[in-house]
Amino acid sequence: MFCHRCGTQVDSSAQFCANCGQALTGAPGGTSVQAWTPPPQVEVAMGRWLSAGWNLVTEDLGTYIVITLISFLLSSVPLIQGSLIAGFHIYTLKKLTGRRAEFADMFKGFNFFIPALVASLLIGLFTFIGFLCLIIPGLVIIAMYKFTYLFIVDKRMDFWQAMKASHAIVRNDYFGFTMFVIVVFLVNVLGFLCLLVGLLVTVPLTFAAITVAYQEIVGFDPRTADAL
Repeated sequence: MFCHRCGTQVDSSAQFCANCGQALTGAPGGTSVQAWTPPPQVEVAMGRWLSAGWNLVTEDLGTYIVITLISFLLSSVPLIQGSLIAGFHIYTLKKLTGRRAEFADMFKGFNFFIPALVASLLIGLFTFIGFLCLIIPGLVIIAMYKFTYLFIVDKRMDFWQAMKASHAIVRNDYFGFTMFVIVVFLVNVLGFLCLLVGLLVTVPLTFAAITVAYQEIVGFDPRTADAL
């Protein structure tokens, strides 16, 4: 499991985080992760999510462009893509919860380096296998695991638990969430066609829309927003 204050991975039998000293499961004042129950019904509202994401990005366009540029530059470094994705979500999570969001928040994704890394590798592998099966299964798999990094960051889940939680949401409406992924993909294709410059807007729009969807469906743990 992970400390809810600093995100450090700790042994499940530990009572205190070795990094920050926060009380954990079984200790007075502990911050153990509460059991999460998937919602019985989920409504896919891609128009509302994209609209809210657009408003969020355009209101803070300068910072989002810088974060996207830095992410593009760092994306060539092996094994850090998962942490970069988590960092994008952390920045947007703080914006959505009214906390002070700063450029440096994008690097807080590295606090979850191991689970984000393993999740990115598994999702990449599953997606590759899915695309070998006539493309559509690959799109469904992308949709299934779109909320994985948010569960890692917000609920302090390990990679497999977070992947299962994301799937538990999407299985309510595979078609709707897959269409959401396709629409977002087409938006980014449009950004690519605009001499690549459009990607500086469409990429953060993608992460913002996914984070908005997560907030609506799951809801953020207030302890996470306070600790980040």
